[in-house]
Amino acid sequence: MSAEPRINDRIRVPEVRLVGPSGEQVGIVPLAKALELAQEYDLDLVEVAATARPPVCKLMDYGKFKYESAMKAREARKNQAHTVIKEMKLRPKIDPHDYDTKKGHVVRFLKQGDKVKITIMFRGREQSRPELGYRLLQRLANDVEDLGFIESNPKQDGRNMIMVLGPHKKKTEAMAEAREAQAARKADAKANPGKSQNVAEDQASEDDAQAPAEASAETPAEAPAEA
Repeated sequence: MSAEPRINDRIRVPEVRLVGPSGEQVGIVPLAKALELAQEYDLDLVEVAATARPPVCKLMDYGKFKYESAMKAREARKNQAHTVIKEMKLRPKIDPHDYDTKKGHVVRFLKQGDKVKITIMFRGREQSRPELGYRLLQRLANDVEDLGFIESNPKQDGRNMIMVLGPHKKKTEAMAEAREAQAARKADAKANPGKSQNVAEDQASEDDAQAPAEASAETPAEAPAEA
């Protein structure tokens, strides 16, 4: 069945409760009279409450109404916040450099308003030392406490230990801040074209350097960093 309301000649009832172009209540009138008024105002007669007795119809520009509704829906989808859970995998005896790299990705995810699932992977004899994984998870949680909190406490899951960090900042807030930062960069680029070119080149170089690490960080099947 179509979700489109019935309009004009598609309305098949003897009388309707009519609402005027400005929302004023006209009252119950014969369908023929309502269609006559619609033609007089150069508008459409749109059935807005088909189950009412009699059905409620409104005089409006239906084409304009559909366009505005589509724009509102598009804007709502644009601002809609989807909950995303990123995953980061570590080894219990991770070296300091790898730890800093992994922590950097966690910081970025939390700043974006995403949750982060931290997985400590145990191998061999490491499975008899769960306290190593627990201490590492607590250390990471403490290092990023300004950006996130422990949403799910560390728990053993087979050979792994898992903890979930939630962001303090809501996804919608992170998206709004990102848009504001982008607008500020565009404004600065317009005001200082020479400076913006240098910044863009530096940013491109930085992005190229980080690309392999970021791809690895966001891929659940990544190879874990060895200690």
